[in-house]
Amino acid sequence: MNHLPTLFLDRDGVMNVRTPGDYIKTPAEWIPVPGLGEAMQQLSVSFGRIFVVTNQAGIGKALMTEADLAAVHLKMTEIIAHAGGRLDAIYYCPHRSDAGCDCRKPATGMALRAKVDFPDIDFTNSWIVGDSISDMELGLQLGMKTVLIHGKEEELEQLAALPLDFRFDSLLDFVRDLPRIFLS
Repeated sequence: MNHLPTLFLDRDGVMNVRTPGDYIKTPAEWIPVPGLGEAMQQLSVSFGRIFVVTNQAGIGKALMTEADLAAVHLKMTEIIAHAGGRLDAIYYCPHRSDAGCDCRKPATGMALRAKVDFPDIDFTNSWIVGDSISDMELGLQLGMKTVLIHGKEEELEQLAALPLDFRFDSLLDFVRDLPRIFLS
C-alpha cells in the first residue's frame, strides 16, 4: 500500500493557461502554465497518485466533442510525460451546470469515481489543487488538504471566506514550497 498522499488537480487555470469566458476546445488552445513540466516531475515524486478532475461543460454545450477533449488531454499527458511527470487518471464532467449531475464540481462524483478505480485512496491523506471555489468545496467535503491557485478574480471574495490550507500564485510556487509544507 502506498502511504504517499494522493493529489487531485484541477486543469484550467492550474495546469494550463485559463481562457476566461471560453473553453479549451483543441490541443492548440491548450497552453501549459509556466513551469508545468518541472512541477509535474516533482509532484510525481511527492504524491503516490495524481489525478486530474475537471469540469468540461463545453461538451454539454456542444462546443466540443469528447474526441476533442481526448485530443487536448493527449497533448497534456505527452507534455507531462516528456518532462518526467505522470498522471494516473483524468476524470472529467461533460455536463452543463444545470444538468444536476453528481460529477460536476463541487459535487464529489469525480473523486468518488477515482476511489472506485483506486480503492487505496484515502481522502484524509489527499490534496486538491485548484483555482476555483468549486475545487475547494470538493476538497473540503471529502476532508482533503486544499491548495488554492490564485487566478479567478471574480471569486476572490467567496474564496476568502473558505477555511483553506494553502494559497499560492502558481502550481510551481506550490511545488517549490512542498519540502517546507511536508515538514510542518
